[in-house]
Amino acid sequence: MESKTRTAVRAALAGVLLTAALAAPTPASAQPLAHPQDDYAGSQIAAHEGHGGGPLLTVKANDDALGLDVSSHQGNVDWAAVASNGGKFSYSKATEGISYTNPFFAQQYNGSFAAGLTHGAYHFALPDVSDGPTQANYFVDHGGGWSRDGRTLPPALDIEYNPYGDTCYKLTADQMVAWMRGFTDQVQKRTGRVPAIYTSYTWWVKCTGNNAGFWGNPLWIPRYGTDVGTLPAGWRTQAIWQFADKGVFPGDQNRLNGNTDGLRALALG
Repeated sequence: MESKTRTAVRAALAGVLLTAALAAPTPASAQPLAHPQDDYAGSQIAAHEGHGGGPLLTVKANDDALGLDVSSHQGNVDWAAVASNGGKFSYSKATEGISYTNPFFAQQYNGSFAAGLTHGAYHFALPDVSDGPTQANYFVDHGGGWSRDGRTLPPALDIEYNPYGDTCYKLTADQMVAWMRGFTDQVQKRTGRVPAIYTSYTWWVKCTGNNAGFWGNPLWIPRYGTDVGTLPAGWRTQAIWQFADKGVFPGDQNRLNGNTDGLRALALG
């Protein structure tokens, strides 16, 4: 029979271990995000780069290249109204990091398709909470898929200023490039499609050293003004230009670099 002294020691040790476990910090990847509903394509671009300070693109009536992007910030969207106002395509935020899914994603993603728009899903990246492939898997598992139906846009990686801290997520340029390569390669492996990349020229220069190695990914670029401006290295043209954060559609306003035939071509890959 175990002595009272040994029993007391074991109990004390168990108490110490339990106290240490409770005091240990929760891994960043497991912590709930503070404000994912406020993190959407361009939210940090506008916060850090402003809105261009000049006139915005003048949109003509019956323009067949216009679209929008939405997140939980917009809630349920009236897609019939979007279609009647000339909307041809949309992106909806699906996920952020490895812990957040947009509660309105199904209504936005399926509703836009049902209204006749070409639709797509995007992921708001947090490279400091997991590696690229892990985050890619979370995205694909929660809406970031693709099908060759002519009406589904490539899954998109939204990589921009960190809404929770260091601009470049405390990664060097080489580390950031490696993270993005891990993400994009895994999305392609899972879906069969090279993902699009949403990013700004200024962030790209600062955080990747203006890396030129992603020219094969369709570029979705934000710049609020009358022209698309300078593109990041490697890209000769953009696929989509986000030209305003408000307008005739809910959410951000986007323009395809092309017409309806070009939209189908982008969807088909």
